Amino acid sequence: MIELLEKLVGIPSISREEGAAADFLQKYMTGRGLEVHRTGHNLWVESEPESDRPCILLNAHIDTVKPAASYTIDPFKPVHADGRLYGLGTNDCGGALVALLEAYCSLTARPQPYRLVFSATAEEEVSGNGGIEMILPEIGRVDLGIIGEPTGMQPAVAEKGLMVLDCIAHGVSGHAAREEGVNAIYEALQDIEWFRSYRFSKVSDFVGPVKMSVTMINAGTQHNVVPDSCKFVVDVRNNGLYTNEELLAEIRSHISCSAQPRSTRLNGSSIALDHPVVARAIELGLEPFGSPTISNQTLSPFTTLKIGPGLSSRSHTANEYIIPSEISEGLEIYCNLLDGLQL
Repeated sequence: MIELLEKLVGIPSISREEGAAADFLQKYMTGRGLEVHRTGHNLWVESEPESDRPCILLNAHIDTVKPAASYTIDPFKPVHADGRLYGLGTNDCGGALVALLEAYCSLTARPQPYRLVFSATAEEEVSGNGGIEMILPEIGRVDLGIIGEPTGMQPAVAEKGLMVLDCIAHGVSGHAAREEGVNAIYEALQDIEWFRSYRFSKVSDFVGPVKMSVTMINAGTQHNVVPDSCKFVVDVRNNGLYTNEELLAEIRSHISCSAQPRSTRLNGSSIALDHPVVARAIELGLEPFGSPTISNQTLSPFTTLKIGPGLSSRSHTANEYIIPSEISEGLEIYCNLLDGLQL
């Protein structure tokens, strides 16, 4: 696993530029006797292509963010030092990628009560259309997804989603010195106050309430003209208990300005604590938690659990690293979590 990760670090795979890494990984998996399927820069292998048994999908991404300017080492040269493996993508999420691939090989070496699929996908860091969504129609029904991300091998049972709204309040222009016009800024204020104070009824035990923040505002052309429009942006963080479409419908029922989402794709995620995989995790002594960061869970229209080696706090930082023992521990936990699991 470490040797594979070292080689992947040496192949730049910035989001939307993952071709070389996908080529290498495809050749590597084929060399291990796996029948590899590919769409774009996305790869997958499956244990029982024609089976109608429950399906578990293992997923990790092969793309990385661009290296931070403050790197003091070559981000594309794997370096072992102080018991750590340094390199871009080692933590997010190369460790999970190699551990999940090895877990797939181990689990499929013996009979399982489910069909198992391993996937290595692109464009996760930009939530792009060329990522996991491309292969889901090819895979078919999925009953459970294991999303590999650095969580310290603790199970993330909830994840926040994201929806960005472009809002416009309308008024009527007029001369600022006269009692003319309708000031769009004042029209916007009541809706901005609503976004600040409104509370959705469903609150997640792990990621809390839906959070809405007005983050940008723009209005007016010059000091003596009453503005006839006021534009503002709202950042909406879904707590996994609503779809973004449900949130949008409720928001529109309360405000007078227009609200146009840039996308509704990035939904939140949650899994019940009595789900078999979560129950197994708790039996293993793992502690469920809620994750504030977005992953491929947001694009997976089925039940998912996020878990993987490494720590989220190391992601997207200069001199990113993972500890090799975290990867071996990850493999062991993945196998213990999934071996013989009944869905």
